[in-house]
Amino acid sequence: MEGDKEIVTETDKKKSFAGIPEAFFVDDVDVFMAKPENAGPTEAVIRKLDEQLSKYKFMEYNLSSKKRGLKSQIPDLEKSVDMINMLKKQQAINSGFDTQFLLSEQVFMKATVPPTDKVCLWMGANVMLEYTLDDALALLKKNINTANKNLGCVENDLDFLRDQITTMEVNMARVHNWDVKRRQAIKATS
Repeated sequence: MEGDKEIVTETDKKKSFAGIPEAFFVDDVDVFMAKPENAGPTEAVIRKLDEQLSKYKFMEYNLSSKKRGLKSQIPDLEKSVDMINMLKKQQAINSGFDTQFLLSEQVFMKATVPPTDKVCLWMGANVMLEYTLDDALALLKKNINTANKNLGCVENDLDFLRDQITTMEVNMARVHNWDVKRRQAIKATS
């Protein structure tokens, strides 16, 4: 059964989860350039390939931004889990603790936190919800797992995109070299 999982993950690594189209590889440039959509000047064909390359690079930029966001979100979630675990320990011994919290940029305030069985979690979009410690811990662990899974998908998509970018760059070089050879052959026969 574990062997099946390895085969599936190897197959999944070759595809994109974000629906990124796969770049075609120009194996035979003569056949590629003879297609009706490629009739006309070679510069137009190279321009179309460059346009596709630009789209891939734009997708790469967006996925890189998403990856950075996930990489910064995961440590924040883990710190929240650590804090809830500390609150649970303090609740178990029925003791408060002293701390400093950020009031505004570079301004901290001392506070004594009494034992508690509830915590408020910031959901975003100006929404904060109150949870019991156990519910908050379960929610944060679920969010960490989801963020790690999303990070894996984004990294897979970035790898896939880099392959597509390389393919497009090779295609452009092959078409350009084909055009140079074609022009040299025309010069040689004239």
